Amino acid sequence: MHYLSLDSLTFIHALAMAPSGDPSAPGGGLMSFLPMILIFVAFWFLLIAPQRKKQKEHDKMVKALEKGAQIKTVGGLFGTITGVKDDRFVVRVAENVKVEVSRESIAAKID
Repeated sequence: MHYLSLDSLTFIHALAMAPSGDPSAPGGGLMSFLPMILIFVAFWFLLIAPQRKKQKEHDKMVKALEKGAQIKTVGGLFGTITGVKDDRFVVRVAENVKVEVSRESIAAKID
């Protein structure tokens, strides 16, 4: 006769209660990643997608700027574009005062 000791019973009980490799089992597989996936989707629709849309609109506006346009810079400087270069604009901010600003520093076109 073979008797199971208390340690053997504890081991068998632990094996029986261990999570199985079955993805349909509660708490296993995709269900453990579902909260992270939902958080990522929420961040995408609330933060990432609107920011990308805004950046595309800004890039389109900057590409359309030409000589004579009234602009406002990120620093709050208002002026008129007097020249267009590859990576910057020449902006007149006062009589006989011209500055060069980068394309990225243009905040808005003033109508």
